[in-house]
Amino acid sequence: MIETEVMMDFKDALRQGSLEAVRRCPKADLHNHFVLGGSRKFLYECSGKDIQPIKEPLKSMDEMHAWNSRNLGDFFNSSEGRCKLIEATFVQAKEDGVTILEIGEDVWGLGEFFHGNIDELVEAFESAHKEIAPDIELRLQIGISRHCDISYLEDCLSAFWGCKALYSIDLYGDELAQPIENFKPIYSRAKSEGLRLKAHVGEWGTAEDVRRAVECLELDEVQHGIAAVGDTSVIRFLADNRIRLNITPSSNYLLGRVKNLKTHPIAELYRNGVDVTINSDDVLIFDSDVSKEYLRLYQCGCLNADELDDIRKNGLQC
Repeated sequence: MIETEVMMDFKDALRQGSLEAVRRCPKADLHNHFVLGGSRKFLYECSGKDIQPIKEPLKSMDEMHAWNSRNLGDFFNSSEGRCKLIEATFVQAKEDGVTILEIGEDVWGLGEFFHGNIDELVEAFESAHKEIAPDIELRLQIGISRHCDISYLEDCLSAFWGCKALYSIDLYGDELAQPIENFKPIYSRAKSEGLRLKAHVGEWGTAEDVRRAVECLELDEVQHGIAAVGDTSVIRFLADNRIRLNITPSSNYLLGRVKNLKTHPIAELYRNGVDVTINSDDVLIFDSDVSKEYLRLYQCGCLNADELDDIRKNGLQC
């Protein structure tokens, strides 16, 4: 009975255009890069840094990097600053009604901000979690970048293997930096460690890139994956194998990957049986908290209230 009331509240909130009511409903955020995933109000209050989101679509990733340089630069590049970014993400998630939050640190950050001590890294996330949003389910992730040499990544990862606090691994960065096959040994080890296997793919590449990454790395989930819409056989492959796509609509639009939200591929993917979720990506740059993403997709006519509620409930499932 309680779940039915929550579902009705969520659909009514969408229909009434009430962002605050949408925020009161439980949601998952399974694609959040915490460095850009936090509360701008919190960061302003603790640092005086006024970080404004972009308003119009960018023309390239270089423009996004330029935004980062202007708005963040080296301002938070310290152990204390990194912890503030972690705290800001929990503040944002709590305010947004997020009940499952998957975030983590790049392997590079272990030595840069946490003195090479995995326990210190985990404590930074878990202490912020307990202090700010203890009711949220935290899923702690390992992040690795495509541009890095494999031997460097393997060296960094040696400190992470065996850590029971970790939930998943994610690969991100330039999809063309090096062949996906290069990461197979890392993902084989991650699988043996019991981690959930995720990777960014199909944000910039092709549908076949998505299929190849899933098969090569034995992925459980794909971050983005929207290029899959270009090939019906790949859509069927994802649906048949229950590969989850953690999609970030405003990010896709503001990075020029889709023409508009109304025609976003998430609708076609969902209606063809693909397991999709709706997430934030980089809240600070895209003004994309999860509640806003749901409301935007509803108001532009991409998905209806029943479909969005189904996606919301799906994201809350393990």
